[in-house]
Amino acid sequence: MKTQFNKICIFGVGLIGGSLARAYKKANPNVTIVGIGRNESHLRKAQELGVIDSFDMDFSIALEDVDLLVFAMPVGSVGIAFESVKKHLNDSMILTDVGSTKKNVVEQASSVLGQFVKNFVPGHPIAGTEKSGAESAFAELFEQRRVILTPTKLTDSKATERVSALWQACGAEVIEMSTEHHDKVLAATSHLPHMLAFSLVDTLSKMNDKQEIFKYAAGGFRDFTRIASSSPEMWQDICLANSDALIEMITQFQSDLNNLTKAIKDTDKEEVLKIFNRAKKARDQFCNE
Repeated sequence: MKTQFNKICIFGVGLIGGSLARAYKKANPNVTIVGIGRNESHLRKAQELGVIDSFDMDFSIALEDVDLLVFAMPVGSVGIAFESVKKHLNDSMILTDVGSTKKNVVEQASSVLGQFVKNFVPGHPIAGTEKSGAESAFAELFEQRRVILTPTKLTDSKATERVSALWQACGAEVIEMSTEHHDKVLAATSHLPHMLAFSLVDTLSKMNDKQEIFKYAAGGFRDFTRIASSSPEMWQDICLANSDALIEMITQFQSDLNNLTKAIKDTDKEEVLKIFNRAKKARDQFCNE
């Protein structure tokens, strides 16, 4: 079965879409990569940087002979993106996305794409930085990282195999799981940590002596809150799209934080140490995997 793609179109040439373009170009130099989107100046910048080979604001021209179309915009915009390209699709074109939530994306694909939903392979690379834009894209972003694919019952298996091969060519390990399981796992491991970082920095920014607080913030604070520099618009979309799973995780975390608060208030040394030891053991085991 043919696995390589000859012409790829990236809809949304930012950090993830741009890094995918760079990574696959590095693995397959003969591929042609086209960009599309709503902002011509951003696309022109991506072309000047060599992230994409060309772009065209006319989707019918940009999508001509494309064998893979990648949706790389915030999850809140993916439904509109599906609508805008639907009339330009064909049966030989494979579709995939890079969104951090999958249930809402799959629902919109099922609603909008019609017969082409069989060609859609939902995906999510577990990689990124707090930076954004094509200027932040780099080919090594996905090396030794995991990419989760969540094909549905309607997804063509050959399309899934080709998208899997694409990510493997970029240096990633590919895993398949259900959309529901994906959203629960990511609510715990990615979405909740971002909410905590945003919330902590917001809390401190409202304090009267915030200038002194931030002035003396050490490495631990910077490490913990680095992801609060991520795109607010993107994370607004993510937290609302995955609200059920995220609220469940926030509620569980609040309960555990209340338990720690009570232990500190009660000067319960054993309970505090128990919580810290359990956390350290889990963190050390995770980092050594």
